[in-house]
Amino acid sequence: MKYTDGLPFLNLTSERSIFPDYQTMTPKIIARQKRQRLSPEDGGPYSNYRMAVRLELTQRPGVFAQLATALAEEGASVGAVDLISATKTSVIRDVTFDAQSEEHGEHILQRLSQLPDVQVVAASDNIFMMHLGGKIRVESKFPIKTRNTLSMIYTPGVGRVVKAIAQDRDKAYTFTSKQNSIAVVTDGSAILGLGNLGPEAALPVMEGKVMLLHQFANIDAWPICLSTQDPDEIVRTITALAPGFGGINLEDISAPRCFDIEQRLCQTLDIPVMHDDQHGTAVVVLAALYNALKVTRRQLSQVKIVVVGLGAAGTACCKLLIEAGATAIKGCDKNGLVLDQPIKILQDHVHDLHTLIHYDRPSGTLQDALKKAHVVIGLSSQNALRPEDLALMAKDPIVFALANPDPEISPQEAVPYCRVYASGRSDYPNQCNNLLAFPGIFRGALDIQAKTIHEPMLLAAAQALANLVPPSALNEEYIIPSVFNKKVVSHIAKAVAKAGVEHGVARRTVKA
Repeated sequence: MKYTDGLPFLNLTSERSIFPDYQTMTPKIIARQKRQRLSPEDGGPYSNYRMAVRLELTQRPGVFAQLATALAEEGASVGAVDLISATKTSVIRDVTFDAQSEEHGEHILQRLSQLPDVQVVAASDNIFMMHLGGKIRVESKFPIKTRNTLSMIYTPGVGRVVKAIAQDRDKAYTFTSKQNSIAVVTDGSAILGLGNLGPEAALPVMEGKVMLLHQFANIDAWPICLSTQDPDEIVRTITALAPGFGGINLEDISAPRCFDIEQRLCQTLDIPVMHDDQHGTAVVVLAALYNALKVTRRQLSQVKIVVVGLGAAGTACCKLLIEAGATAIKGCDKNGLVLDQPIKILQDHVHDLHTLIHYDRPSGTLQDALKKAHVVIGLSSQNALRPEDLALMAKDPIVFALANPDPEISPQEAVPYCRVYASGRSDYPNQCNNLLAFPGIFRGALDIQAKTIHEPMLLAAAQALANLVPPSALNEEYIIPSVFNKKVVSHIAKAVAKAGVEHGVARRTVKA
């Protein structure tokens, strides 16, 4: 295989071999690759293994048909086919196709390279291309073109601002980026559903979170990946970094360490700290449940709820449900029923609920917990629920199967046994995505320069999110708005800010 324009042949098993020429590629080449191959607005269904290949075909009848036949025989789903150039003897085409896995993609490329009259010029993986060189950058608000401007933004002019902040630390909110900045912090111990892969592997996820905060809520966020997984060191490091930020978003930190880290930081810092894997999930689940209960004509205080999967997200959901008024909650993990206490005890321990979870001493099975339950919320793993499990539940049950990318039970299996079904996937109705919550929550907290994010603010966020589905449109397949609904962030932000002001955690108020 040869290289052209710095486009390397794809080897999916090594990032280094995917883009060996990256350091020598010009910005113009990189921009052209991204423009030609990676337009985010290209439409069509999402694929985790979408590839682009540039091919040189001999200019004669039947060659393209030969190519198309090979792709079909290999099970590749062909997307765009673009003509790049043509001469009397050859044609250059870019072909985009979806593979089933990395190995499948490599196999298809090898097959194409063996076709007569077809030469693979270059190939790339669209997801890796989207991340090429990182996904974020820093930009100044105005250019520095004159000595006068330089003197004002830096020395000597900046000294006056320094002195003003030294006399009153709260002026940092007025005269620095602190007022609109969030640190997105991880130790890489629980990356997505992939596990403990370390801080470097966590960086693409943190960059993605930064992009979401910026594009959905106009928040300037910064990815910080720590090379320690010791809770004491994490707390000390974040505490030392905190003066430069208006809030801390903890991300992908494993349970139960995440509970202790968040609690200690909340006690130490005077800016909001939120572990999104816990509270973002809980807010969206509660909002969706509010509306699902309207569909089934039940009240939160009247239903029996089973939470399956008691990690960070599952435990936080239990806490927020209790705060919202749920009166019957049981929790299950892989060993069975491990949270089974009267509501009074749950209420008394709502802030340290994990101390009541006996992971190694189940008091029953998942099936025991599900008998006559009205709601099951899955935050565990693929195939944790079966149709016969749902058959044990009360009439018209609500099923939230939120494991990603494969839910606890598929909609095809679940829908015959339930009234309302929700998942974490975008290709099914009722997607419960954290993106519905955390941008608005942090936007509202920053707007009032909040000292913390506490339960009343989270409850207000959930209610605001639920209210975005009008009663006239509410039905079994529409209990939660889309992440692209432009009202989501502003409505949640206003509700969070209002609750923060009312409960005395705001440094400033905002106009209604």
